[in-house]
Amino acid sequence: MVAFVTSTLIGILGCLAVVVYGRRRSVGSPLSWGEAMFAATYAFLMFFWWYGVIPNTWLTWADNELNWRSDTYLAQAGQALFGQEWLNWWPLDITMVVVRDIVVMGVYGLGIAFHIGLWSYWQNRSKERAVVVPASRYGRPLVRKG
Repeated sequence: MVAFVTSTLIGILGCLAVVVYGRRRSVGSPLSWGEAMFAATYAFLMFFWWYGVIPNTWLTWADNELNWRSDTYLAQAGQALFGQEWLNWWPLDITMVVVRDIVVMGVYGLGIAFHIGLWSYWQNRSKERAVVVPASRYGRPLVRKG
């Protein structure tokens, strides 16, 4: 559990580091060769971390400490689900390996959401944000000339 939580926190902190650096770096400033190589290495590290290290620590934790194997079931066909007799119509066997793999797919989904979000943030950081002017109930802007 400690390895999975630690690796996930390191991945999230790595994504936050991109946001912090993006706010500090001025838009349109020239990029040196060394900065480009560091950015490419960092991007590769984040890909490796989100698609290699974090799923591996989850699978290791689920297989070893949680003991989620193919002979342990979340739900079996004809079983009273969650202790409720009226839920015995369930037609599928769901092993804990299936649940483990669904969690891994969630980790992959979170990783790709972070990557797409960070790419979008980095590309759109030069765009100006729209200023919202309060409006009256008639739709006219509430601007007072002084």
